[in-house]
Amino acid sequence: MKITEIRIHLMGEERLKAFASVTFDDSFVVRNMKIVEGAKGVFLCMPSRKLPDGSHKDMVHPINQEFRKYLEENILKAYQEELAKNPSGVSPKSDDDAPAAEETNLPSADK
Repeated sequence: MKITEIRIHLMGEERLKAFASVTFDDSFVVRNMKIVEGAKGVFLCMPSRKLPDGSHKDMVHPINQEFRKYLEENILKAYQEELAKNPSGVSPKSDDDAPAAEETNLPSADK
């Protein structure tokens, strides 16, 4: 499975740096992956939903470490490239891939 497109939507917040949408094989898209600033730098969070008990569960996730590394490396590279184009850390206004405000939940533990 190959990544055929990555879209980055910069947020410019203290911890939530950006959202990423990734297209695989020009056939399947995963939206609202989060790029978060943690104690050891930025890392990638999978899209999740809030459970009735208040915890969060990933909706999608890599099955093996090799694919996780491939995904993270490519998304974080695209994030750095987008950041270089928009040093303010905020994407220009666009309705294309802007995530809903309710989807900005961050993980409780830093990596």
